[in-house]
Amino acid sequence: MNKIIDILKFDNKGLIPVVVQDYKDNTVLMVAYMNSEAVDKTLKTGIATYWSRSRSKLWVKGEQSGNIQKLKEFYYDCDKDCLLIKVTQVGVGAACHTGYRSCFFSKINLELINKTENILSECIGKKLFDPDQVYKKSC
Repeated sequence: MNKIIDILKFDNKGLIPVVVQDYKDNTVLMVAYMNSEAVDKTLKTGIATYWSRSRSKLWVKGEQSGNIQKLKEFYYDCDKDCLLIKVTQVGVGAACHTGYRSCFFSKINLELINKTENILSECIGKKLFDPDQVYKKSC
């Protein structure tokens, strides 16, 4: 694994962006970050593991919700500073913590973008779970 990690170009915070796609239909599910430990753990376990910038710790996708991501393919780009992983989304099929299949469920209407000052967008996704039920906050 070290040989793979050694060729990747992490930023000055030790992170590399990761585009996450559905293995079967290529839907972009989310974008996250990995550090070298997350890359190593993902490759060794076959379960997507990321670096949480907000919590400053490793997190296994779906550890709370059960919506884990099983690694199917792993790519790096020509500059070696960005990753693409293809996964099978397990559980109810939601990759987004808000309950949607993909984090990219808001679509901007480009036909109206220059005709109004308001940003007009539509939700193109279907909620697959209620995040308030899944991520209950403890007192």
